Amino acid sequence: MPQFTYQALAPDGRTVHGGLDAATRSEAYRELQARRLSPLEVKEAAASAAAAAEAAAAARAPRLSRAKLIFFTSELADLLESGLPVQQALTVMAEKQQDPAIRQASARTRLHLQDGETLAASFRQASPSFDDLYTSLVAAGEASGSLAGVLQRMAASMAQLHELQKKFTQAMVYPAFMIGACALLMAVFALVLVPQLTGLLAKTGQSLPAVARGLLAFSAFFTEHFVTLLVSTAVAAALFRGLLATTAGRLWWDRAKLRIPLVGPIVDTRFHATFTQALGNLVTNGVPLLSALRLLVRGTANRFFRARLNDVIESVGSGETLSTSLRRAGGFQPLLSDIVAVGEQTGQLSRSLQKASGRYDRELDSRIRRLTSLVSPVIIIFLAVVVTIVAYCIVASIFSAISGIRAKSG
Repeated sequence: MPQFTYQALAPDGRTVHGGLDAATRSEAYRELQARRLSPLEVKEAAASAAAAAEAAAAARAPRLSRAKLIFFTSELADLLESGLPVQQALTVMAEKQQDPAIRQASARTRLHLQDGETLAASFRQASPSFDDLYTSLVAAGEASGSLAGVLQRMAASMAQLHELQKKFTQAMVYPAFMIGACALLMAVFALVLVPQLTGLLAKTGQSLPAVARGLLAFSAFFTEHFVTLLVSTAVAAALFRGLLATTAGRLWWDRAKLRIPLVGPIVDTRFHATFTQALGNLVTNGVPLLSALRLLVRGTANRFFRARLNDVIESVGSGETLSTSLRRAGGFQPLLSDIVAVGEQTGQLSRSLQKASGRYDRELDSRIRRLTSLVSPVIIIFLAVVVTIVAYCIVASIFSAISGIRAKSG
């Protein structure tokens, strides 16, 4: 009889792992349900050849971008709300959608669902784009019978965060363009204009202005030591990347980012917006608080905040309230613990978290606009200074050349 390994949610919200004997995958799911476990993933312990085939299939699994994942979730929710069963909704998406990645993800999910797996487990095996947080929310929706509503809230939540990320990226495009234009201007001046002006002035017996000579010296230094500078930069980047590969180094960098002027508050506010929105979504859909916090730890990339969340989990597991645990862990804004405390006292924790999420979303949007409004003038002023210096050098050089020609003529 084949051996199966599984990952499932226990009635108390814990994530449990184990193995069991069953003739088929469907029987394995029925056995887990009989044990009052909600399956997240069930795998057959196969031979090495079969395992290699499974790994190859996983490598071919489609990856959905954030925008495609939002569309997939919203579309599936709409089809379910219209009354279609899950199997039929996935069939419609697999056959009607134009995007090949969405079609493939829908078809793979449907095939796993036909094998008797839960929708959450089917998502997990269909594509790596369906992460732990996503599949756990789907499992909660299946268990509560409100799958369509859960998917709609997930799509709205992901769309909101995606929009904020787009705003931040767009805010950085203009400064990056201006810096690139400035660098190009300096390169053209140092490599093209200065040599021509030098040749012109040499014929008249004049020398370049002091500012132009300084720029020329800088250009010569950069040209002569280009290889050394390039190698030094590559070595520094490799050392920094190696530092980030270590646990202590990554923890230091994730904490250091929070201290960078202008950027640090944005990183901090973005984490709080994501944390409150995801935790509120999980709690709203019936996921136990401790299990929801464990899921958020997996989805938190910042090691500093991940360490703080682990402290919160330990305190909540020992019987402390969430608000007290947030204060004790440190790293969380005092406002968040106050809002959570109000939600705990009124018995409306999920509602308080959603309100906090909206507040942090607005604050994040305001900080991004503030950064954009501050960076753009600084870049423009810097570029204006560079253009002024270049123009002065060109005009002064031309006047020097004219003066030399007049002197020779006289």
